[in-house]
Amino acid sequence: MRDLLYKNLTSDDKRRKIIRSSEVSDDQGIRSVIHRHFIWMIKEIDPARTKEKPATSIYVVKEKINRECKQRFICRLKGSLYMVSGEKTYLVTYIHSLKIHLQDLTQLSPKQ
Repeated sequence: MRDLLYKNLTSDDKRRKIIRSSEVSDDQGIRSVIHRHFIWMIKEIDPARTKEKPATSIYVVKEKINRECKQRFICRLKGSLYMVSGEKTYLVTYIHSLKIHLQDLTQLSPKQ
């Protein structure tokens, strides 16, 4: 069984966009839940500010919980870049995240 959810949201002035997808599936006794989230925003800036270097960061976590038969993986990437179109300079900021949760349903003990 697989459940999919997809959302695509764009602001009226098209300066902000959010794309989100979620997937839940049960296959061979393993339940996997995958969340993907993409956000980007565009701002017009003064060209003199482009001397500053845009910040970028990455965050990764992998976790295993033996007693609950679960595994979790999270990856988040944040960054920004400059774009020039005609005479205007823009700062594009983005955040991308991926979350994966796995659970072994065959190893769970029944509740008493």
